[in-house]
Amino acid sequence: MPRDPDDLEAVLDAVAPRLRELRRRRGDTLAQLSAETGISTSTLSRLESGLRKPTLDLLIRLAAAYRASLDDLVGAPQIADPRIHPKPFYRNGRAIIPLTRNNPDVRAFKMVLPGHPPGAPIEQGSHEGYDWIYVLSGRVRLALGDDEIVLEPGEAAEFDTRVPHGHASASDEPAEILNLLSTQGERVHVRSP
Repeated sequence: MPRDPDDLEAVLDAVAPRLRELRRRRGDTLAQLSAETGISTSTLSRLESGLRKPTLDLLIRLAAAYRASLDDLVGAPQIADPRIHPKPFYRNGRAIIPLTRNNPDVRAFKMVLPGHPPGAPIEQGSHEGYDWIYVLSGRVRLALGDDEIVLEPGEAAEFDTRVPHGHASASDEPAEILNLLSTQGERVHVRSP
């Protein structure tokens, strides 16, 4: 990070367009981001237009919402270590491990699907976007509308998520998948409670 006050001012000035672009790529409105972060829409608007300098408190809340590092938000140079240190979280009984930092177009996750009673219905939903899944272990039932297939380890599927869809372990045992989601899919499958 720059030590010269003029350089620091330039870094802070560059945050505004970066924040605006991150929100637009996610497809969120200021109101949606405000609800997620607890930051008022007027403050978010002033941050994105450069009329307000970001504070550490605001940057931390925005970084959490974007699942980005503070370095990503302020445009710090890439450090030599490209490793990602994922922090698992849980949604709807699934362990979800983020595998990408802040790619605006596609997000990668490893998901551990809990065991699911064979033959039990799979909850389906539809939304804009595309999903891609790759089975690492176990067997996965993929429901696409009225059709259903079982994917074995090493098999992959890609589908338009406007078709009602859902997936679950094909047995009482957990299954592990890699899941690539478009921005819209990430919003529905990962950020929704």
